[in-house]
Amino acid sequence: MSVVEIVRDGAVATVTLSRPDRRNALDPSTLESLRDAFGSLATDDGVRVVVLAGAGPAFCAGADIAWMAATRELSRDENLADARRMAAAFEAVDACPKAVVARVHGPAFGGGAGLVACADVAVAAEGATFAFSEVRLGVLPATIAPYVLRAIGPGATRALFTTGRRFGAGEALRLGLVHRVAPEAELDGAVAAVAGELIAGGPEAVAASKALVRDSTASFALDDLPERIAAARVSAEGREGVTAFLEKRNPSWSDGS
Repeated sequence: MSVVEIVRDGAVATVTLSRPDRRNALDPSTLESLRDAFGSLATDDGVRVVVLAGAGPAFCAGADIAWMAATRELSRDENLADARRMAAAFEAVDACPKAVVARVHGPAFGGGAGLVACADVAVAAEGATFAFSEVRLGVLPATIAPYVLRAIGPGATRALFTTGRRFGAGEALRLGLVHRVAPEAELDGAVAAVAGELIAGGPEAVAASKALVRDSTASFALDDLPERIAAARVSAEGREGVTAFLEKRNPSWSDGS
């Protein structure tokens, strides 16, 4: 079974992260499949709306633990190549000319929350939870930073990036990370309603409107984001944070030293 599945229903295509046993955590294979899925749908004239969803109990729990463990052994150049692959996946979602709707339930952590920020409209279940928890591992949310900044602004981004705390769907709605919240039993209906609203717009106008916002907020993007995350991964703090997480202990800095 593919780690990313595409199902078409008329003008709506649903892209599902399909690693439920890993809470749809992101690894190189998943990121490459996500990039390819959105790349193919971008040029599919029969598709007007793309719904991004997660199979099982989670939307996306962030980076895969096994992948995180492997990055400790990579050189800076290898980490840089890895970060560039990750950036390409998020860019494919964000730059897709079709309207993109995130269907969010359960955890959406780290890169999962970043995917939510890449969507044009995000619909969350009442019980969904979010976090940009990279600092607690001694690394950076560099790849997703431009998309989160555009979605919720620099003030909220700084507060959430530096604390790494978890927050619920209600706060995500207030911040603008998500745009509708529904009971989980009504989530599919809420997503379908949004898809209908998006299909009511002209497809060329929708694509041009997306490009307008991207171009207007281009200052949020930096050329060296992969370099920043690669440097953090190979730093002593980054290696300690990931090791502590894998060993299920507090990192050395958590005692205040």
